[in-house]
Amino acid sequence: MVLFVLSLYFIATFWIFIYRYRLISRRLQSESRSLSRLYMGRSESVSPDSLLTGYLQQIGVLSAEVLKAASNDAVRSATRGLTQLSIMASTSPFIGLFGTVVGILEAFGRLGTQKSASLSVVAPAISEALVATAAGIFVAVFAYAFHLLLKRKAYELQSLLESQSEIILAQRQREA
Repeated sequence: MVLFVLSLYFIATFWIFIYRYRLISRRLQSESRSLSRLYMGRSESVSPDSLLTGYLQQIGVLSAEVLKAASNDAVRSATRGLTQLSIMASTSPFIGLFGTVVGILEAFGRLGTQKSASLSVVAPAISEALVATAAGIFVAVFAYAFHLLLKRKAYELQSLLESQSEIILAQRQREA
């Protein structure tokens, strides 16, 4: 049962990572292009595929607060799933440890019914029980690494959005 749960964790970890990594990477590319156009003076506003475009079209008055809220909202939607990765990274070793404890208890229970207890009887049962701990740590390593990778990508996205916001506000101030 423990290995089944850890298998589900493992599948969910990869699914969340692949889906979110692709999504954030696409958004990073579009925001990077948009920022590049702003820097080069080719555009007076963000590109149509920017996450900020919808907000800029909906608001009547451009302000730093509105752009900050738009940036935060875009990053929040891009980082969905990070909490689940964090939870999987922190709980999977404990799930594995639970499986090990149960396996060792079963091994000692079997030992109690036998007349002689030797290393050849105990070692395979304990070795089998430790597989759950190894599986838990294995899943945790991937979940934690993926969490950190996505967190870094989200930081890059936030940085790009904030840079675009600052340039747009600076352009508006020059115009006024």
